[in-house]
Amino acid sequence: MSARPVTVAASLLTVLALGAVSACAGSSGSATASSGGGTPTVKLMAGGLDKQIYLPYQLAQNLGFYKKYGVDVQLSTEQDGGVGAEEAMASGQVDMAGAWYNHTIEFQAKGKAVEDVVQLSGAPGEREMCTRKSGVHSAADFKGKTLGVTDLGSGTDTLTQFLAAKKGLKTSDFHRIGVGAGSTAIAALQNGKVACVMTTQPTVAAIEKKGVGVSAVDLASTAGATAAMGGAFPAAGVLARTDWVNSHKDTVQKVVDALVATLHWMNTHSAADIANKLPASFVSNQLVTKADYISALTKDKGQFLPDGIMPAGGPKTSLATEKLVGNVTSSVDLSKTFTNEFALQANKTEGFKTTTTPAGPNG
Repeated sequence: MSARPVTVAASLLTVLALGAVSACAGSSGSATASSGGGTPTVKLMAGGLDKQIYLPYQLAQNLGFYKKYGVDVQLSTEQDGGVGAEEAMASGQVDMAGAWYNHTIEFQAKGKAVEDVVQLSGAPGEREMCTRKSGVHSAADFKGKTLGVTDLGSGTDTLTQFLAAKKGLKTSDFHRIGVGAGSTAIAALQNGKVACVMTTQPTVAAIEKKGVGVSAVDLASTAGATAAMGGAFPAAGVLARTDWVNSHKDTVQKVVDALVATLHWMNTHSAADIANKLPASFVSNQLVTKADYISALTKDKGQFLPDGIMPAGGPKTSLATEKLVGNVTSSVDLSKTFTNEFALQANKTEGFKTTTTPAGPNG
């Protein structure tokens, strides 16, 4: 349920396929290093490298920050119909997952110890995009509608159910189907298959440009998420198995150092600067032009945290979401689902001023 961002444009297939090869090249039970104690290698699979909600992973690579902080991060991307990034991490196919924080809560409920080691965003970065004739202006209008989510069981699916529940609706009051993202999500709206889809940039920008739909619910910024959900909703982060983290702390610190430096760089640069550092196929393809991409990122850049720290109240909001939709029914120890240890150290090492109030043991 990593928000399950899937391939959004044919022009990205080659890039993503190469990433998949990287992900499947052998097992990854530990971070390996060259003989003589060289640079450690870490395999990290993201829930969609080309999506704006997950852009820091690739940006850190392109800025040279992984190399700067002494770690070789091999990035790969989740494929439509394939294993999810968080599942690949939990099963040991990769060391880390670029996925949503709420998976750590779900894993604990299933008896698996997984933790979030650095938090990239304080909001899902999603928008509920609806056709004008749908009559949907808020989640209260979901009743009787067919709603598109990335995939059943994904983060967008959970959020859709949560928004409805907040308005007093039951899952039996509406219908949910998986429509993917990008061109498939747009086609579902165009063909009347769904009244709305929950999706992210750059699909949102493409929907707006084509006149296919408008934003009915904004979860793309921390402020928007707080208004709709009652608090910051920590989404994109880096997840790893707790036993792996405990046995690779130096390596984890290097990865977090690189990503915190990336978040700081993003916070002090424009959307255009960021776009210029990303692969050309990410920012300009059959869905969006580079100008569209920059405009969309300018609008939704507020989802990213400046310092990688899990925000106070965020874990509680996420847990409330999981409980309300019935994904978690047992008790959860939130203190074991995340750590700010590495992010705080990264900021201290670089002399960055932190502005996010850290979540305590109770979330």
